[in-house]
Amino acid sequence: MKLVLFDCDGTLVDSAGLIHAVMEKTFERFGSPPPTLAATKAIIGLTLDIAIARLQGKSHVDDEAIEMTAYYKSIFSDVRGSGAATERRFDGIAEVIATLAARDDVLIGAVTGKSRRGLDLILDSNGWRDHFFVSRTADDCPSKPHPAMVTECCDQSGISPAETVVIGDAIYDMQMAKAAGAAAIGVSWGYCSVEELWQAGADAVVERPADLLAYIHKG
Repeated sequence: MKLVLFDCDGTLVDSAGLIHAVMEKTFERFGSPPPTLAATKAIIGLTLDIAIARLQGKSHVDDEAIEMTAYYKSIFSDVRGSGAATERRFDGIAEVIATLAARDDVLIGAVTGKSRRGLDLILDSNGWRDHFFVSRTADDCPSKPHPAMVTECCDQSGISPAETVVIGDAIYDMQMAKAAGAAAIGVSWGYCSVEELWQAGADAVVERPADLLAYIHKG
C-alpha cells in the first residue's frame, strides 16, 4: 500500500485570491498596511497565526497576531460566501483524485495549513470526502514544515513514511516531507517557483496534474 498526501491551497485548489482578500480586510481592520498578493502567496501553507505574524515581520506569534487570526477566521465565511473570490480546483486535479481513488493499492490523504472546517468545505464541495482516508490540518498539528502532519497520517493509515508521497506547491511541503522520511513531489502550478521547490528538497517537480501518476507506481 502507498499513502499519497496532498497539500490543499495551491495544490488542489487555487485559493490565493480568497486568502488575500480576507487578509487585506484583516490588516485594514487592525490599522496595518495590507500585504501584497505576492507576500500572501509566500505564506500560504503555514498555520494562520504564524502566517500573519510573518506578514507583519514578526519572529513569533504575539497577542496582536492571535487577535488578527481570530478576526480572519470570523470573516472568512462571509468573504467566501460573497463570491468576491473563489477556491477553484486546478484543471486536471479531479481526474487524478478519481484515478487514485479507484486503485486498491493507494490511500489518499490531505495535509494542510487550513482549518478542519476549511478542508471539509473543499472536500465536500468537490465530492472528495469519501476519497480521502486520512487528513491533518492546522487544528490538529504544528505548522509545516514540522513533520507531524505526515507522521500522524502514516500512523493512522498503517503505512510507513518510506511508502508515502507528499504532493505540494510550497517549500514547507517539501521540507515537511523530507523531515518525515517521505517522498516530496512539487507542483509548478501553485504559489512557489520551481527553483524554490528543488532547493527545498523536492524529489521531482511536475508541470501538470496528470504527470503525478507517473510517480505513484503500482506495487
